[in-house]
Amino acid sequence: MTTTNETQGLNFLQEIIEEDQRTGKYAGRVHTRFPPEPNGYLHIGHAKSICLNFGLAQQYGGKCNLRFDDTNPVTEDTDYVEAIQRDVKWLGFEWEDRKFFASDYFPKLYDFAVQLIKQGKAYVCSLSPEEIREYRGDFTTPGRNSPYRERSVEENLDLFHRMRAGEFSDGQHTLRAKIDMASPNPVLRDPPIYRIRHAHHHRTGDAWPIYPLYDFAHCLSDAIEGITHSICTLEFENRRVLYDWIVDNLVSGDRPYQYEFNRLNLNYTVMSKRKLLKLVTEGFVAGWDDPRMMTITGLRRRGFTPASIRDFATRVGVGKAQQLIDMSLLELCIREDLNETAPRAMAVMRPLKVVLENYPEGQTELLEVQNHPQKPEMGTRQVPFMRELYIEADDFMEDPPKGFFRLAPGKEVRLRSAYFIKCEQVIKDAAGNVVELRCSYDPATRGGNAPDGRKVKGTLHWVPGNAPVAEVRLYDRLFSVEAPDADDSKDFTTFLNPTSLQTLRDARVEPMLVDAAVESRYQFERTGYFYVDPKDSKPGKPVFNRTVTLKDSWTKEQAKGK
Repeated sequence: MTTTNETQGLNFLQEIIEEDQRTGKYAGRVHTRFPPEPNGYLHIGHAKSICLNFGLAQQYGGKCNLRFDDTNPVTEDTDYVEAIQRDVKWLGFEWEDRKFFASDYFPKLYDFAVQLIKQGKAYVCSLSPEEIREYRGDFTTPGRNSPYRERSVEENLDLFHRMRAGEFSDGQHTLRAKIDMASPNPVLRDPPIYRIRHAHHHRTGDAWPIYPLYDFAHCLSDAIEGITHSICTLEFENRRVLYDWIVDNLVSGDRPYQYEFNRLNLNYTVMSKRKLLKLVTEGFVAGWDDPRMMTITGLRRRGFTPASIRDFATRVGVGKAQQLIDMSLLELCIREDLNETAPRAMAVMRPLKVVLENYPEGQTELLEVQNHPQKPEMGTRQVPFMRELYIEADDFMEDPPKGFFRLAPGKEVRLRSAYFIKCEQVIKDAAGNVVELRCSYDPATRGGNAPDGRKVKGTLHWVPGNAPVAEVRLYDRLFSVEAPDADDSKDFTTFLNPTSLQTLRDARVEPMLVDAAVESRYQFERTGYFYVDPKDSKPGKPVFNRTVTLKDSWTKEQAKGK
């Protein structure tokens, strides 16, 4: 795949790669990597990075590694590793034999750190983490040298070996790069590169009481793997100088270079792993795979397709300027995909019983219905028609306003692929609620057309009276405001959308849907696109998740409120 539409020309990363190939840099090699930290599930923003890194490698005949930057044992877990692999494969990408872990390189990284010490470019600092932060200053406060900065090479080597041996407690010592405490960029003010952390690692167990920090491990892992173009998001732009300093001092020959692109920001959601974790651990959602979550696993369970997410990644493009992408674009991508591929079916969300008084009792006929009106090759199905049936409660009004073309007393409508029916009588319960309609049907209008040429404006979907009951989950945006985490004075959970999930347990569906295979997709006519939930569906008892409405109803409803 490419990362932009052909009509848009090359993005800046493609231009860089093509210039490198023109000049013979790396002898024409293109080697990228997708380097997630296994401390949470991937979200839609990671999907953009996956598509970009694997896509560029595909486009230029190169390779892309999957590497887990697992340098923080406190937050990492094997479950996250397995989930990330599933997500990447589901999106349609393959790393072949190139799955790596930063922890694979712990011995090499340790040796690199020793090499820096021997060069006089790293030292063991005995300030506490809080003191280190204070001494480093910020953009307005200059840095101050640590009192331990001038330790001898021999003392630093001894202390670092003892750190490795586990002699010291967490935070007692830190290995720092010796760069420039007077630098205007705080990143270069002797950044920590190794810390003591007595914690069990998901792969190395208790073998290491010290761990390299991300800035040190990441660039050297790139170099070890022969990465050519190290692509990351813009928040790492100011750290590129540190990336370059470490590589320049420790790597000879071909070396990787870091390039930054704009991260994906999507409205009506949060993209921080920490905030996503809070939603999960505090029970605001049902898990990482909750279909309201913008995690890849959540989108998958909601019914999004890999093709729709790859299309979305292409459409948002790659650049340097930060941008806020409207959720409606993601929804458009899945609508366009499912409009082509999803067979049609009929389901009634909130059933209202209809009795056709002039239809023969005990009779059932099978009506042929198209599976896709624009794709005859998808065939037809048979739907039973009988005296009793169900329509949507919203498709009837006892006292309709002007312009209401659905069913009302004395009005005639068309039932999809069936007959014209006319409402003759309204039955109510003791509370005055409409519970049943008595109607007549015109047997001459089989198939939905009148031989006398009369027209009706309303066409309703329906299901037969023996339609099975099914659970339908109507998912919507998790948050009710565009930027739920923009106001630091308020907890972002304050803006959760109370109607982001509506569960309908008495919906009625076409009889053939009772055996719908898990992970199959349908367009429920006039309602939306639905997906058979792979987790909660049981044989004969499917659960349908709404992937997306047929139209962008959210934008329309929001406009009404303004």
